Amino acid sequence: MNQEQFDWLRLHMTPGLGRVGLMRLMETFGTSTAILAAGPTAWRQNAGIRPAVVAALPMVDDPDVQKAARTLEDQGVSLISFKDQKYPVLLRNIYDPPALLYVRGRLPDQPALAVVGARSASSAGRRLTTEICAQLASRDITVVSGLARGIDSAAHLGALETGHTVAILGCGIDRVYPPENAGLFERIAATGAILSEHSPGTPPLAGNFPGRNRIISGLAQGVLIVEAAERSGSLHTADFALEQGREVFAVPGPVYSRTGRGVNRLLKEGAHLVTEARDILEVLWPERAGSVPLRTDDPLSKSLNEQQLAVYQTLGEEPLHVDEIARKCRLTAMELSSILLHLELQGGATQLPGTRYIRQRTPRQRGGL
Repeated sequence: MNQEQFDWLRLHMTPGLGRVGLMRLMETFGTSTAILAAGPTAWRQNAGIRPAVVAALPMVDDPDVQKAARTLEDQGVSLISFKDQKYPVLLRNIYDPPALLYVRGRLPDQPALAVVGARSASSAGRRLTTEICAQLASRDITVVSGLARGIDSAAHLGALETGHTVAILGCGIDRVYPPENAGLFERIAATGAILSEHSPGTPPLAGNFPGRNRIISGLAQGVLIVEAAERSGSLHTADFALEQGREVFAVPGPVYSRTGRGVNRLLKEGAHLVTEARDILEVLWPERAGSVPLRTDDPLSKSLNEQQLAVYQTLGEEPLHVDEIARKCRLTAMELSSILLHLELQGGATQLPGTRYIRQRTPRQRGGL
């Protein structure tokens, strides 16, 4: 960590200064070195910083500042200020951009799509998210999300299959939340970037996440919502996107599903309907849309006999218990067991816990990815 970055860290850790105060100091004095050289009187007179905040500026040898600096150094985290040329251009132009960004990894210099959705997402929602994000990332489009459970995790995983992804945290960059995403956190840091506007050690407080959502949408040309309740952080991200002049996309959901209500409302209000990556590309990057293969007829269905085809067509995105499949297809348990095993071996079905099954898309149906 160089001296300028250490000075930014010291300023950022000043109790009571906050984003607005730090932005005022930046606008008035420019660099962190110039801000510290200006002194308390100039802070008060030229930037309107209250005396109590001026007095709270940590000393150079403050233990908390020194600990935070060591943490950032050990983890290879850099600080990018609003005045830095490396600061993302799209984010710079939103209404309330972060004053400082903590970045681990490298921010890809390419177009980006934000993808968010329900933490308690369905298996179908997660699968579609992974598929779409893999296709987008393979076309050099960065996927931006929030590292949360459910749709966010699926978005990152899909992008990692073929390209780059960026995770925005609602806590310090040295914290992993949720804890079970520690492995995903490290994978993203190795090939993409982890980003936070919070100083090291900041816990994942509920009040931090609305601010995180504005960064998610602010970094991208558009936002895709997959499954969202009527009052959810995902819809807040959509609101930020609209305020920032971004395109909003949504995957339609079941009418009676709690997580379908939010996305269906967005569609009623004019969001772009999405069922595959092409729907996004044709709006934002039409020159890249032609490289996404169209979905074709399922080749597996042509090789199945009548009973096998009946079972295959009964399966869908939502898990079905074997008893329900047997009832719908009018098959005995022994007949159904043999058919399901055949479909699994052919890549047409996947067994889930509780003897439930879903249809498994074949590689050709997934656009060759």
